[in-house]
Amino acid sequence: MKLIKFLVAGAMLSGLMLVAAVLAYLRYIEKPLPISSPFVYELKSGVSSNRVIQDFHQLGIIQYEEIAKVYLRHKNLGASLKAGEFEIEPGLSLAGLFTLLSSNNQVRYKISLIEGSTFREARAVLAADKRLKHVTDDLSDKQVLAKLQADIGGSQKSAEASSNKASLNGQVPEKTQLLFSHPEGSIYPDTYFFHRGETDLSILRRAHDRLKAVLMDEWAKRKPKLPLANAYEALILASIVEKETGKPSEREEIAGVFIRRLNKKMRLQTDPTVIYGLGDRYKGNITRKHLRELTPYNTYRINGLPPTPIALAGRDAIFAALNPKPGKSLYFVAKGDGSHAFSETIEQHNKAVRQYQLRRRSDYRSTVE
Repeated sequence: MKLIKFLVAGAMLSGLMLVAAVLAYLRYIEKPLPISSPFVYELKSGVSSNRVIQDFHQLGIIQYEEIAKVYLRHKNLGASLKAGEFEIEPGLSLAGLFTLLSSNNQVRYKISLIEGSTFREARAVLAADKRLKHVTDDLSDKQVLAKLQADIGGSQKSAEASSNKASLNGQVPEKTQLLFSHPEGSIYPDTYFFHRGETDLSILRRAHDRLKAVLMDEWAKRKPKLPLANAYEALILASIVEKETGKPSEREEIAGVFIRRLNKKMRLQTDPTVIYGLGDRYKGNITRKHLRELTPYNTYRINGLPPTPIALAGRDAIFAALNPKPGKSLYFVAKGDGSHAFSETIEQHNKAVRQYQLRRRSDYRSTVE
């Protein structure tokens, strides 16, 4: 009888100890860890869960490594930990820590591609960000474009042939309107978020897909009877509008001037296209020699649009190109305060040029700051 009582007491004691251990375990995994201030922890690809536990033990955050290992086995999280950088904040429990490390809530960084910048300038912005993995550094702009369009059906050669055939008037047949033969204007200026180690090419792919989506969305809602053969021509015009003004209220009015000039078969005569055509030869001033030089982008010498966009165009500029403001003005000139003076006749325009260009103030500027 004494033996039975002893065994029962032992069993009860073991049970109580087990219950106490379970309660202690549950309290520990939900107890806030000793994290004094936020920090970023990088979980590298291929690192084992045991190594992660060791890292946090060495940081003085996980006191009992075996309990952490039991928790991971119990929750089957060992193989679910994700690579990347994670923001570790005070108040996080052991359970919360491993939930975070097995989630997709890695630290996100952002990078901005600016309206009016060129494809080459956008690539330079990406190249300067050391948090990205650079896989395009040794590729030319055209090679990058080929990779961006690698998943597009159809023949890239046919698009290039179409573009070359129409290089004097900028026309691209509707069926190839989203197959770019030139990288300029092929990505969308916006702010993009990424995780450390993401490739520069992945950002460019997102920007390329975004550009196509925005362009076709705006093209579908365009005003009727525009002198634009396809969405690509709209993008060319939008890039010119983007470069001509940084003042939002003027975009549609400037687009209206260009649309009316196209309808009247007048040359666009817009300086930003001349500057783009000069490339590295442009040193800050357009000369008479530059205006006389015949290039595919000199809209003082060619008819219609240049063959490609001249910059990255945002949605507002694309909208303006497809929804120009009605009016009669055919000319405009920078006033020096970031805005423009619009004129209906060449006489009015010449007068405005004398007023705003030939007598420039000391604080003259052609765009809005």
